[in-house]
Amino acid sequence: MKYQEILNKGNQILRANNIKSSNLDCELILSKVLKKTREEILINLNNKINKNQKNEFVFYLNKRRNKNPISYILGFKFFWKYKFYINKSTLIPRPESEHLVEQTLKYMPIGKSMNILDIGTGSGCLIVSLLKERPNCLATAIDISIEALKVAKFNAKLHHLENKIKFFNIDIDKFNSKKYDLIISNPPYINKVDLNRLDDDVRLYEPRLALYGGITGFEEIKKIIEKSSKLLKYSGKLLIEIGEKQKDYTIKILLKNGFYVNKICKDFSGKDRCLVNTKIN
Repeated sequence: MKYQEILNKGNQILRANNIKSSNLDCELILSKVLKKTREEILINLNNKINKNQKNEFVFYLNKRRNKNPISYILGFKFFWKYKFYINKSTLIPRPESEHLVEQTLKYMPIGKSMNILDIGTGSGCLIVSLLKERPNCLATAIDISIEALKVAKFNAKLHHLENKIKFFNIDIDKFNSKKYDLIISNPPYINKVDLNRLDDDVRLYEPRLALYGGITGFEEIKKIIEKSSKLLKYSGKLLIEIGEKQKDYTIKILLKNGFYVNKICKDFSGKDRCLVNTKIN
């Protein structure tokens, strides 16, 4: 069977199962199976695959047909400028979270040494991206999932940062440390109602622990803000990602805990996505 033929058949199957990115996903799956780039495949569509390759393609295709996220099937995701290993223990990095990196870098002068805390590090994509851009800085990354931390440690090693980041398997409630210059967090912020409305790709496969923010969606946000007020140095920065329509109440929590809100940043869709805050008392 030729590349073109198996791609056409795979595309038909995924489209029939309402996979919007059917064409791209088939190309990525075939790329994984053949260990070739998409470009190599697309300029050699008349090349043939063997029986074992066909069976492997069908195996991954069936996973995708059942709404298993393509990033989990591939085992990696590009985020910011870098490639990250991921698995079902971690949230899949989103383009929206790149705003958090972009904004944080504005408060990390090039060449300056800063001490950073990443709360709920997951795959480690945020903190690794930051330290790749600002190699003079050091970081601590915490997560309550030991499996997620294994992924984050792997990514730190992959990007040669294992000596720059200390990892701890602990909840922010129980974490006590020296004062930090800057804290970042992309916490679970989806409420109970919205959790059940998520697309199957997310709801059925991504870790609930990394998504669910309690009945109202503010449980983890509140906890992180309260603890950050104790862990930050005076005039230190807290940058936190939030969900749609969570801005007003999050700001109330921030003000109550001694923060000044510097900026409200919108994502590519124009939704309020992250808050930049300074500890002032």
